[in-house]
Amino acid sequence: MTGFNDFAIARALHVFAVLLWIGGVAFVTMVLIPACRAQAEAASQLELFERLEHRFAAIARWSVLLAGASGLWLTWRLDAWSRFADLAGWWWMHGMVAVWTIFALMLFVLEPFVLHKLFQAHARRDPLGTMARIQRVHVVLLTFSLIVVIGAVVGSHGGWRF
Repeated sequence: MTGFNDFAIARALHVFAVLLWIGGVAFVTMVLIPACRAQAEAASQLELFERLEHRFAAIARWSVLLAGASGLWLTWRLDAWSRFADLAGWWWMHGMVAVWTIFALMLFVLEPFVLHKLFQAHARRDPLGTMARIQRVHVVLLTFSLIVVIGAVVGSHGGWRF
């Protein structure tokens, strides 16, 4: 039996966390929101979305925390801090930090303290417009996240320099 490989475990946990997190965002964006918007009654769309999305929010929070912790560990373990000084060669590392920061802010600050109340107020005035806005935000976040994921996989295997 070989020795304990903390790097391999950290990388596996990182991939696992990103898979759950971004995969969940993809499900919410491409399946849940369209299904909610297909509801006949406009007022029930946001209620259904919030009820179902709330169940994923806890998974997303844990996944984001695990992705951040494992990413920080991997950066420390590889002593890869200098990569942040080379945007052209390691742009995807900046992208991972940016995606992580956006989602951490959304999940831990904006959604519980600002967005929930804001969307409720907007939904009372314009429920269809509110769901359309939620869908647009999710599409933008998912698109940016997937670009970074693809870049990170290619970049971590030696390709893709600008």
